[in-house]
Amino acid sequence: MPNKIRLGFIGANPKSTWAAQSHFPALLAHPDIEFTAVCTSNPQSAAAAREAFGAKLAFHDYRSMVVSPDIDAVAVVIKVPSHYEPTKAAIEAGKHVYTEWPLGRNTAEAVELATLAKAKGVQTACGL
Repeated sequence: MPNKIRLGFIGANPKSTWAAQSHFPALLAHPDIEFTAVCTSNPQSAAAAREAFGAKLAFHDYRSMVVSPDIDAVAVVIKVPSHYEPTKAAIEAGKHVYTEWPLGRNTAEAVELATLAKAKGVQTACGL
């Protein structure tokens, strides 16, 4: 891995009050993290997020972002019902993943994702 962790952020809405007060300030100030890519649900908001955060890349489909060779790790900070698919895709792509709490909609999803991460040898974290 390079000197800095090249992070892709799924749910990078610059107008989100929760992320704007918690995630974004910490990530942007962290000396070991390069805010490399943003991903939102449409091209216009992705472009706006890229500009707001100074990211190099913008995506409107998480599946494209998680396979990018320019990304080392992924943060999944979207509504709970949508956590599973992008978290699974990132793990399958061999990316380290931070998923906002809870990991999945139920215990079965959480166990599946944790098992997959262990099998893929990637680091994961679930936070609040």
